[in-house]
Amino acid sequence: MKTISVFGSSRPKAGTEAYENARAVGRLLAEAGFIVATGGYTGTMAGVSQGAAEAGGHVIGVTSEAIEAFRPLKHNQWVIEEIRYVTLHERLMHLVTQNDGIIVLPGSSGTLAEMGMAWGMMQVGEMEKRPFSLLGDLWRNTLETFADSPYMYPQDFNTLHFADTPAQAVAHMQVCK
Repeated sequence: MKTISVFGSSRPKAGTEAYENARAVGRLLAEAGFIVATGGYTGTMAGVSQGAAEAGGHVIGVTSEAIEAFRPLKHNQWVIEEIRYVTLHERLMHLVTQNDGIIVLPGSSGTLAEMGMAWGMMQVGEMEKRPFSLLGDLWRNTLETFADSPYMYPQDFNTLHFADTPAQAVAHMQVCK
């Protein structure tokens, strides 16, 4: 089975639009036969995990002792397989590189770091190109600013897929099956 890494914020609570969109992403990925990998904690990571688990999917939570020292918590209850690292860097590298596709949900600096690392590694060929979908207006608005600058090569921007709905983001992952 192919694994899809999903990046997103730790802040949304169950019942919010962001959480429910994440839950839909997880459910749709599991229904499509993918393994789901997230950072394993709260917010949209929990939403994705919950949706995938409810659909009978396999959920990997990639966790870190460094995060738990900073913010004491354990992986969410829907994680079936925990992959644990000491450092945030190790966790980041696993989530970014050990997948067959990536979906980026709205998030903050951590999500931006994950998205930027994956995108940059694909641009320079350090990592094979793979389906890479960004869900929602946050990323479209942010990254279109880069696309309009003299610093961005059009072919690099064209590696990104912008999705308006969870179904569109998951459908884009089908090219890696």
